[in-house]
Amino acid sequence: MSEYKFNVEFLKEEKEFLDNLDEKARDKIVYNIWEARSTNDKELFKKLQDKIWEFRTKFNKTYYRLFAFWDKTKNTDTVVISTHGLIKKTDKIPKSEIERAEKLREKYFNDKNKKK
Repeated sequence: MSEYKFNVEFLKEEKEFLDNLDEKARDKIVYNIWEARSTNDKELFKKLQDKIWEFRTKFNKTYYRLFAFWDKTKNTDTVVISTHGLIKKTDKIPKSEIERAEKLREKYFNDKNKKK
């Protein structure tokens, strides 16, 4: 079995997105996320800009994108935090979705630092 390169955690917004999908689409997305943990396949996990990445899934002619960022603050674990998702309808990712992922990233680290 392959060694995983990172763990994945989902923010509330991502969990809600996944919960609203049909079971087969959700299963395919989760499968691709787990695959991305052990491979360097840009079709599954790709950098969008600066600190924002995306998990990519195509299922039944529908494109799903789950936005994410890295949390490398712990020495023992590297974690990818998935912020939220969308069903992609155009070639370009809307800038507003990338901005939303950046805001969720900032909030995540602000909340995390308050707990220290």
